[in-house]
Amino acid sequence: MAARVLLARGGLLRPAAQSGFLPGLRRVTSSSHRAREDSWLKSLFVRKVDPRKDAHSNLLAKKETSSLYKLQFHNVKPECLDAYNKICQEVLPKIHEGKQYPCTLVGTWNTWYGEQDQAVHLWRYEGGYPALTEVMNKLKENQEFVNFRKARSDMLLSRKNQLLLEFSFWNEPVPRPGPNIYELRSYQLRPGTMIEWGNYWARAIRFRQDSNEAVGGFFSQIGQLYMVHHLWAYKDLQTREDIRNAAWHKHGWEELVYYTVPLIQEMESRIMIPLKTSPLQ
Repeated sequence: MAARVLLARGGLLRPAAQSGFLPGLRRVTSSSHRAREDSWLKSLFVRKVDPRKDAHSNLLAKKETSSLYKLQFHNVKPECLDAYNKICQEVLPKIHEGKQYPCTLVGTWNTWYGEQDQAVHLWRYEGGYPALTEVMNKLKENQEFVNFRKARSDMLLSRKNQLLLEFSFWNEPVPRPGPNIYELRSYQLRPGTMIEWGNYWARAIRFRQDSNEAVGGFFSQIGQLYMVHHLWAYKDLQTREDIRNAAWHKHGWEELVYYTVPLIQEMESRIMIPLKTSPLQ
């Protein structure tokens, strides 16, 4: 039986019988032809990645600071959420205000829409990994914090964290007055695409600054890798809808969305309400 031959016409693969070829067409068997055909077929399915001469953390992170961020997700027993919030509001501000700790509580929230009965905390460590280690060692000697961790552990179902760096082109998160709701949009990127994401969003962020909604943008270093988190602030859900819709009327936004969507494996949105002691209100 004659083998089927696939041809490219207008970007589509079509059987030879449908492309006007004669039934008695001779098969080409030279090795050079097969090599060219294999190469052409692979080019349809294999994405070329440009070689890099430096880690993406060095290419994308802010050079003027050496801050490291920690993002914590705590899934709380539903019946314990109020008690959990109470002890967090008593203890976390003391760490934030303590001059001996080179860290800052950026924000602390409960998830309103998304995963329920969840607390989210964002910390900044001024000085990177050495500052993180210093804070951890000092907190081990803080009896109030030790007691806090023990009480907290009885209230949790699960917890996880990530260590993050800040994109150079995003705003640095600073305290802001409220009331606001916050959206944490989390993207699991395809491995090897972080540079492309950064290049596109370095241009895209200018479309999302008009209402001061951009709070911070981060990418993971430890924990779940190739994770990107964008943090936004809005007056309410309707304002969020209006601002996001307005972006589509700006020339260039749709093109950037078109090119970034294929870089994403999964994405998630959380709408969060800040606790009373959160610097981001």
